[in-house]
Amino acid sequence: MTSDTTGGCEPGALRPMPGDWRRALAVVAHPDDLEYGCSAAIAHWTDGGREIAYVLATRGEAGIDTLPPERCGPLREREQRAGAAAVGVSTVEFLAHRDGVVEYGTALRRDIAAAVRRHRPELVITLNHRDTWGGTAWNTPDHVAVGRATLDAAADAGNRWIFPELAEQGLQPWDGVRWVAVAGTDTPTHAVEAAPGLERAVRSLLAHRTYIEALTDQDPQTYARDFLTAAAEQAGRRFGGRPAVAFELFSR
Repeated sequence: MTSDTTGGCEPGALRPMPGDWRRALAVVAHPDDLEYGCSAAIAHWTDGGREIAYVLATRGEAGIDTLPPERCGPLREREQRAGAAAVGVSTVEFLAHRDGVVEYGTALRRDIAAAVRRHRPELVITLNHRDTWGGTAWNTPDHVAVGRATLDAAADAGNRWIFPELAEQGLQPWDGVRWVAVAGTDTPTHAVEAAPGLERAVRSLLAHRTYIEALTDQDPQTYARDFLTAAAEQAGRRFGGRPAVAFELFSR
């Protein structure tokens, strides 16, 4: 990978993601958000010795209609830990916000800023924070709230006067976030090769088998492979024909 994020690409082409970083923090709303979005990139990065931690706002307890939240939450937490392990991630934290009704605001920003201070990443990863997935595919309120709060918390984490109670808890300011990379956006700017991590990404998504089986009648293996392969090929059309995971990169 290269740290060139400025030029050298034809118009409309996705640029390579920066490579001069060691630690990343991925912050999303639900179990499976990263597996649908960017786990092939995460597998590629952990192969290169980079440290990546996951923070999830909820346990996904409202995500399966046939399971009550008290049963669904622990199950989806276990599936998420297995999905993370498949791509080389061992640190998975849950913030205990309520699935389906996550609210954007200072409480959410504080929790994410605290996570940024704990993990001290140079790169923060999140999911599409806009109202739609492009066009008329409406996004969920949880994704919008968590994505937007993550963009804000990347700056909050470095300001000792916004949440001074965090320093009192031993979490000193961290102003080392250099980029926030948003997956699942319809306006991507950068990409990472997906091929080296694609098989593990499929296994990572398959770890959410209970969720997938409730979502579709299709064979889970076929469903996971087809979904991730199609997404990587689509992004690859703007990345020199190489299967890719696309991000919208915000510099700080």
